Amino acid sequence: MTHLKDLPLHILQFYATAPYPCSYLPGRQARSQVATPSHLIHNDAYSELVTQGFRRSGMFTYRPYCDGCQACIPLRVPVRTFQPDRSQRRAWKRHQTLQVSSLKLCFLPEHYQLYLRYQNSRHAGGGMDHDSIDQYTQFLLQSRVNSRLVEFRERLPDGTAGALKIVSILDVLDNGISAVYTFYEPEAGAGYGNYSVLWQIEQARQLGLLFVYLGYWIADSSKMNYKLGFRPNEVRINGSWIDSSKIKSEHPA
Repeated sequence: MTHLKDLPLHILQFYATAPYPCSYLPGRQARSQVATPSHLIHNDAYSELVTQGFRRSGMFTYRPYCDGCQACIPLRVPVRTFQPDRSQRRAWKRHQTLQVSSLKLCFLPEHYQLYLRYQNSRHAGGGMDHDSIDQYTQFLLQSRVNSRLVEFRERLPDGTAGALKIVSILDVLDNGISAVYTFYEPEAGAGYGNYSVLWQIEQARQLGLLFVYLGYWIADSSKMNYKLGFRPNEVRINGSWIDSSKIKSEHPA
C-alpha cells in the first residue's frame, strides 16, 4: 500500500485565489497560488514545493501569483558558504548565553503575549497586532510537516531559564530549514531577529542540511531588507535558484 507521504507531487492541484490587499506594498492587490489538498502535503511533498518557491501559513501551502507583479522573490541561504558580516557576528556573540529549547507545536500563553507585544511594536496596524488566540494558533501552531517551536530564554546565574526573548517556528525539510515565523521581545538594538536567523543557519549546518529558506524578499519593502544581508544567498528567478549578487542588476524586483 502506498503511504500518503509517498504520493507523487503531480497528484496535487493548484488554484489561484481572488485578489486581496497586499500586505507588503501599499495600494497593490495580491493573489496566491494554493496547493491542495492540504492533507496530502506531508514533509517530502512540502520539501519539493518549497524548492519551487512555496511557503505555508498554517495548513495552507502557497506562493505569490499576482497579476503583473513579481516583487516577491524566494530567498535562501546556502549554509556551507555563508559568511556572517561584522554586525551579525556581534549579534551572535551577544546572545550566545541564551538558553534554547525545542518543543512540539503547542500553545503557551507566554508565547502568545510575546507575539502580541512584537506585533504591536514592529507591525502595528498591519492586521496581525490584534490576532486572537484562534488566529495565532491557525497561523503558527497547525502543521502536517516536520515543524518545531524553538524558544530562547535568558540564562539566569544559577543556570536555569529566565525571561522569554525569542520564539521561532521552523519546518525541517529534506534539504534545509524553512523559517516559518519568528517573533521576539521588541528591545531596541537587541538584534534578536538577526540572531535567530544565524541560529537557524548553524542548526541546519549541524543537521547536515544545505539551506535556510527565509521566505520572500521584496526590494521595495524595508521590512524585508534584512534577508538580503545574509550572504551569500540565492534567489529564485524564472524557475531557477541563482546567486543574488549575479542577477540583481539584470532582474530588478
